[in-house]
Amino acid sequence: MTRTAILSDIHGNLAALEAVMEDVRGENVDRIVCLGDVIGYGPSPCECLDQVMEFDFCVLGNHDSSALFDPEGFNIAAEQAIFWTRSQIECGQDGPEASQRRMKYLCSLPRLVDEGDTMFVHGSPRSPTNEYVFPEDTQNIKKMEKLFSLVTHLCFQGHTHVPGVFTSDLRFIRPIDTGFGYSVADKTQRLLVNVGSVGQPRDGDSRSCYVIYDDEKLEFRRVVYDIERTVKAIEAEPDLDDLLGYRLREGR
Repeated sequence: MTRTAILSDIHGNLAALEAVMEDVRGENVDRIVCLGDVIGYGPSPCECLDQVMEFDFCVLGNHDSSALFDPEGFNIAAEQAIFWTRSQIECGQDGPEASQRRMKYLCSLPRLVDEGDTMFVHGSPRSPTNEYVFPEDTQNIKKMEKLFSLVTHLCFQGHTHVPGVFTSDLRFIRPIDTGFGYSVADKTQRLLVNVGSVGQPRDGDSRSCYVIYDDEKLEFRRVVYDIERTVKAIEAEPDLDDLLGYRLREGR
């Protein structure tokens, strides 16, 4: 039985990534994967990319894509952050070879990974990089029916930074209601699983969130990290809006 640690939305937050990786190392996992948005917002894009490049795979997130191309639909702070992030990757302090390696890696990221009955995307099975699926979308029957029609059993996703399980009967089950694990042993089930965010949680809980999945069940794990370390690093960079750090304290 393969145990997979599934991370998403690290967003250049090295303090959060390091804390999560410390937790992962104690969980006897067989592989580590990422659902995109390794970069954007946070102060350590190069360092986070270097760690994720060692993972088993990573899919393309919208911020990863925007570091390669011009961002679309970003607010001013996010747009400014992605341009700064691009400059850090292109002109890294550790030389042109490292910069080229990181850019080549970003260019190689797939939009989705399909393992038969299990799919890994950033956004949704319909639009792997960009479509948001929020808890309130359970009220949008047409949208959810379309999404579930594209799912064989499981689709792991990120993007909204709000963790939880969407069921095909249009329920949203929050991590607090999954206890010590949510069973996925029934292969006739169709589920969309948002694994939450490592570096930018937005469900009112400031702790990092990720998922461990072992074919029989999945578990949401919350990890405390040094938020003030990230806040101070953002404050020290003039091209990053301080609010990108301050909101981490509230998990919003």
